Amino acid sequence: MALTADELVKIDQQHLIHPLHHPVDAAEPTIYVRGRGAMISDIGGKEYLDGLSGLWNVNVGHGRAELADAAAAQIKELAYYSGYVGSGSIPAITLAHKLVTLAYDTMHAVYFTTAGAESNESAFKTARFYWKALGKPDKVKVIARTHGYHGVTLQAMSATGMGAYWKMFEPRVPGFVHIPTCYPYRQQDAKPGESAGQTAARLLEEAILREGPDTVAAFIAEPIHGGGGVIYPDDDYLRLVRQVCDRHQVLFIADEVITGFCRTGRWFALSHWNVKPDILSFAKGVTSGYLPLGGIMVTKAIKDAMDGVKPEDRWMHAATYSGHPVCCAVALKNLEIMERERLWENAAKMGSRLHEGLKAAFGDHPHVGDIRGGKGLLAAVELVEDRASKGNFAGDKKVAPRVQQEMVKRGLITRTRPSPGTHPAPGDAIFFAPPLVITGEEVDRTVAIAREAVKAVLGV
Repeated sequence: MALTADELVKIDQQHLIHPLHHPVDAAEPTIYVRGRGAMISDIGGKEYLDGLSGLWNVNVGHGRAELADAAAAQIKELAYYSGYVGSGSIPAITLAHKLVTLAYDTMHAVYFTTAGAESNESAFKTARFYWKALGKPDKVKVIARTHGYHGVTLQAMSATGMGAYWKMFEPRVPGFVHIPTCYPYRQQDAKPGESAGQTAARLLEEAILREGPDTVAAFIAEPIHGGGGVIYPDDDYLRLVRQVCDRHQVLFIADEVITGFCRTGRWFALSHWNVKPDILSFAKGVTSGYLPLGGIMVTKAIKDAMDGVKPEDRWMHAATYSGHPVCCAVALKNLEIMERERLWENAAKMGSRLHEGLKAAFGDHPHVGDIRGGKGLLAAVELVEDRASKGNFAGDKKVAPRVQQEMVKRGLITRTRPSPGTHPAPGDAIFFAPPLVITGEEVDRTVAIAREAVKAVLGV
């Protein structure tokens, strides 16, 4: 006999540990049971616009039977066999080839993981391996940025530049250094005449010199911040970062876990600035969340270093489910859908509509400090108490959580982030990253609901 909704909630509260777990957030959990396109439904039958693509990942939309069929077909043939060196599967081999044809032309080889945090763990280890293989064993440090999110496994958490994730798990892994990000709305430490991008790139170079270039293995950055605020950089920033990394022989790791696979109107986001990384971390959109899969792509120089060491010095990194045949088969079908439907085009078109809609709805709002968007379906509205000073609402006002509750009431599910403190910390923010199949009418409804929710909370 099927469990009732009340029974399911009780079991959830007693026996299921959720990500970012605390029972205060599970008093009235929503149980989702169905998804189609950009819409999801809960166990009570209420429908919602999915304003965050599940968790930044359901790029092709919900309810794609083709992906279920691809998984079933592969399971019937070969559900799993080890992908360790010396064995392989057709889906993993085919997907690796497909990915290097879609990504930057410097990408040469692929290692598969099951999630973004694991991808970044793999990237950090690979950077250290590379420099050891080249006879520079002291190059072990990783420079990351405030507001960066790279996962919350212990090493990835140490790279993540959001202190709330550290508090109850410290000490962090040594060797991670944080610098200010490029945050045009709230850029700090600028010199006269500098753009925000020039300032942030200079701070990177100063950090490398301060730590010692012979100790720094890599710099990691999301092309556009995700969970840390959907913060867009100045257009000069990433080009300058690439130059700094080249000058000091520091690998550039692009965390494209969120920005990859058509999210920004391109296959990968760094192409907006004509910049190419040494290591590319990916996950989420590669399967549109239908099965867990991620990975890293590396340049030929890095692959050659991996191939060129003695057997006893091999790249001793591994995971049971690397190159899982079923996950790779789903990813191949997912990429086929993206290509067939040219979803990068819809992401760009609907992303422009979303950005323009947010500017029209919030541009003159007395409590909106910044509206970010314009590169695909990735946008944010940052709320402030005072526009002139960029002063943030006090935490006890709970502006972001209340806005989120009002959006849910009106049929929109997306993420908000409470302000972590006073300026120059970010203000309360609303994030938007709907499925890439979203329609114009659904975009307009998303904007309208967000505007109504802000008015309900702030009275204007």
